[in-house]
Amino acid sequence: MKEITIAVVPVAGMGTRLLPATKSQPKEMLPVGRKPVVQYVVEEMTRVGIRRLLFITGAGKTSIENYFDLNNELIQNLRESGKEDLLAEFEFERAPIQYFYTRQRQLLGLGHAVLCAQPFVGAQPFVVALGDSIIGLNAQSDIVRRMIECFWETRAEAVVAFEEVPRDEVYHYGIAQPKTNRDVFEVADVIEKPSVEEAPSNLAIAARYVFAPTIFDALQRTSPGKNGEIQLTDAIRLLLRNGAKVMGITLRNERRYDIGNFDSYFRAFVEFALADEKYGAELRDYVEQLIHDHHS
Repeated sequence: MKEITIAVVPVAGMGTRLLPATKSQPKEMLPVGRKPVVQYVVEEMTRVGIRRLLFITGAGKTSIENYFDLNNELIQNLRESGKEDLLAEFEFERAPIQYFYTRQRQLLGLGHAVLCAQPFVGAQPFVVALGDSIIGLNAQSDIVRRMIECFWETRAEAVVAFEEVPRDEVYHYGIAQPKTNRDVFEVADVIEKPSVEEAPSNLAIAARYVFAPTIFDALQRTSPGKNGEIQLTDAIRLLLRNGAKVMGITLRNERRYDIGNFDSYFRAFVEFALADEKYGAELRDYVEQLIHDHHS
């Protein structure tokens, strides 16, 4: 199978729905279980063969750059203090991946953020993985691998991951109009945040994309929408209108954990903490006792 070795991870958003927790740190650096959100995303990319990863950053995001730097002083301190068991937690630092960073100087939407990657990507296909979404418990998902396979097999110009959402929540998402009722399908159209009545399905875009470089031309020709933002969904629609093949793949048993608001963040943290090998069972007993006490 042909590989794709470049990934673009947008992390420039301000995270206003998670204030005050995000006042001085990026939402992508909030811990879910033992790791910050963005580490799960990077580990997922590493497993599917990504070797160069470009973060699209913004103001207040330098902690992400610092996090993925090598910290030899910390490693040496752990060894000298007899805490070598903790070194396994830094395995991600030894992954065969190079990190790059560029600024989205104006927050003009996800489409604009992806367009900022054009000088880095050039004429190669690439993955886009949103930095605030984890796919699968502990990021154990093969969705991007399946998307890359589909990209090469179908000669598509874009492959998009989708998940089923409740019908009354479709207005929050980009929604697919599939040509067939299958797990892998050709996309007829995709609509950004339709009303419940307008939505052609309940298949919502799930934070992972594979693109041919033609997406950049589509983004350049995409008119700004609400708040002057360039929407990635609108650029995908433009591809479709120009006759490009766009494929969709639905998540299987894995869930998408969108760390975009406190409701989804709390749920994700609890689920990951309860699945922790060392502390999960004891935490489950504690939570069950709390619930029992609350209802007694």
